[in-house]
Amino acid sequence: MTTGSKLVLASTSRYRRELLSRLRLPFEVLAPNVDETPLPGETPSATALRLSVLKAQAAAETHRDALIIGSDQVLMLGAEQLGKPGDYERAFAQLKKMQNRAMVFHTALTLLNSRTGSRQTRDVPTVVHVRPLTDAQIDAYLKKEEPYDCAGSAKSEALGIALMERMESADPTALIGLPLMALTEMLAHEGVDVLTWPAT
Repeated sequence: MTTGSKLVLASTSRYRRELLSRLRLPFEVLAPNVDETPLPGETPSATALRLSVLKAQAAAETHRDALIIGSDQVLMLGAEQLGKPGDYERAFAQLKKMQNRAMVFHTALTLLNSRTGSRQTRDVPTVVHVRPLTDAQIDAYLKKEEPYDCAGSAKSEALGIALMERMESADPTALIGLPLMALTEMLAHEGVDVLTWPAT
């Protein structure tokens, strides 16, 4: 980051804030106002990528000299898109449907330099295979975890890992919502080495 520039996370997700804090870089958080409705005929990957770009662009309107991070995640179970359940009943229904099946999380990342207009984007997919689950196990998990603000109702960074048989991904942080390996590479292209920042 050049002198005077900022790192901005265009997201309201506490999970993304927690992930970004792992890199130990100073950053600001901005809530982007973006319509997240998929477009007709749009693939899940295209939806996630488009929304990550829109979130970064929304933040750029008020941050003209910043590196802006936009991210979005779309969860697919077969041909069905699953969102955040919001309550116990919907979460139970999601997990009941997901058990003994594989689902795909498309986690898109955009890094936008609002000063130069340079933009990097990437989709980091994660395939998660869910174990066979009994109703009692689903009920116990939901009462312990209450993952109602999490797409698919399963938090891999907490007890939700017990629901999963295996996962396939190039970056384990992608599943939580922000692919830090990809972000580290993107930041390096903008001259930010997270290991040596701040420069001495």
